[in-house]
This record gives sequence, structure tokens and C-alpha cells, in this order.
Amino acid sequence: MGAKLTQNAGSGNSSAAMTASTGKRPPIDRGDLGMRIARDGTWFYRGSPIGRLPLVKLFASVLRREADGLYWLVTPAERGRVEVEDVPFVAVAVAVEGEGRDQRLIFRTNLDEFVTAGPDNPLRVETAASGEPAPYILVRDGLEARLARSVFYELVELGTEEPIGETTQFGVWSSGVFFQLGEPESDWE
Repeated sequence: MGAKLTQNAGSGNSSAAMTASTGKRPPIDRGDLGMRIARDGTWFYRGSPIGRLPLVKLFASVLRREADGLYWLVTPAERGRVEVEDVPFVAVAVAVEGEGRDQRLIFRTNLDEFVTAGPDNPLRVETAASGEPAPYILVRDGLEARLARSVFYELVELGTEEPIGETTQFGVWSSGVFFQLGEPESDWE
């Protein structure tokens, strides 16, 4: 009598090539794709800028960041590593809806994605080695946008001092969340 399909599974299209959790084949790893996203948000392929915005938007739609901090373009069939100098996007504009604690800060990225700062899309400000603020907003799934300097200056203009615990913090409200921008200083006035 012949072997059943579940016995003696050979190589090729066997279930051993599938992932146990999804039952699908993992994407083929293409390694380094020769793609780079510069600090200013420009995408490069093998050293040349990619000038077609629709193509960059397509690549950005499949961009992922893994737990180890590496960036990948991931499709169901393939994946390849992308070098990112800082973060993949730049917030180039901000719009304000409402005012005070009820206001919403809506950012537009260099790739025309819109994101509203709030609990799911927090703002954060780090201090760069130069001592200057380095502000970011979470766009989606571990992918951030760095706020352009002019956008950060707009936030500073909107900023207020708020008592937080025992201290006074300087920041902005968006979607009911207070985001600290820095320490209040007398020369900000």
C-alpha cells in the first residue's frame, strides 16, 4: 500500500518549509538591498536618489522595523534590509485643530502620511550630542518621523507650562495627552 501524504514528506513543497505559526512560507531573505534612507528623508538605491515619489511611497508601505532595530522591506514573498540613517520619515508640517487640552496636532510626513499625536502616536524629544532637541513622532508600527526644525519651532510656540507632579514641565497637548518638549527656561519668553 502506498504512503499517506502525511508520511515521509520529502523536500520541496513540504510543510517543513512552512512556518508553524502561520502555515505560510516565510519570505525569502534577500539581505542588504542597497537602499538607504538619509536623515533628510531622501530614499537612495545604490547611491542614487529615488526621484519617483509614488515608488518611494510603495516602498514605505512595506517598510518594517524589527525588534533588533533593523529596517526591512517586507512582502509576502521577499524581504530585504534597508539602511536608515536616523528614522525613515520627516514630519514637514503640523496643523492644529481645537485648543488647550482638547487640541489635536496633526503632522504630515515627507511622504504625505498624516498622523495625529496622541496615546497611539506619541511625541518624544531626545537631546542630540550637540545639545539640541531631537523631536520624533511615532507614525506606525515602530516607524518614526523626525520633526523638521520649523515644525518643532511651531510646537514650541504652541507650548505651555504644566504642573506635573512636583515640577513644572514645558510641552504641548494633543488628543488629551501632554507631551513634554523640554525644561521651561526663563529665556524662552
